[in-house]
Amino acid sequence: MEVKEFLKKSGTRYETLKHSPVFSSQKMAQVEHESGRYVAKPVIVKADGHFVMCVLPASNHVDLAKLKAQLAAGFVELAQESEIAELFRDCDVGAEPPFGNLYKMPTVMDRRLEKDDHVLFQAGTHEEAIRMSMTDYQRLAHPKILEFCD
Repeated sequence: MEVKEFLKKSGTRYETLKHSPVFSSQKMAQVEHESGRYVAKPVIVKADGHFVMCVLPASNHVDLAKLKAQLAAGFVELAQESEIAELFRDCDVGAEPPFGNLYKMPTVMDRRLEKDDHVLFQAGTHEEAIRMSMTDYQRLAHPKILEFCD
C-alpha cells in the first residue's frame, strides 16, 4: 500500500511537499530547508537473514556493530539494492518511506529521532516528501526504539 494511501486511511494529518528530484536524505533536507536531524532515513538491513527497517536521522549512519548487539543478532549486514527494489516495488529505489510495517518487516528507530516534534521523509519518489508529527509517525509505524547510530 502506498504511504499516502496508508496515511489518508489512518486519518493522520500530514503535509505533502513537492521538490526537484533528490537522491539522498541529506539533499532532501537541503531542498526542504530542514535540519537533517528531522529527516527520517530508512536503511534496510538483514539481521540473521531477516529484513529490518532502521530509521535514523539523515545526518547519521547505522553502526552495524551497535545494531547487532541491540537486536541480539548473530549477523547483521546492509541489504543489497536489488533486494530493496524487490521489497519496495511501489517506490523509487532510495525513496522508501520509513514504515517497515507496510512492507511486512519490523521497524527500529534510533533514539535520536524520538524527541523531535516532527519528521520529514521521502514519500516513495525522489520528488515528494511528507512532513508529519513524530507522535503520529510513532503511532502508525510502531518502531522499536534503539540506539544504533554512529
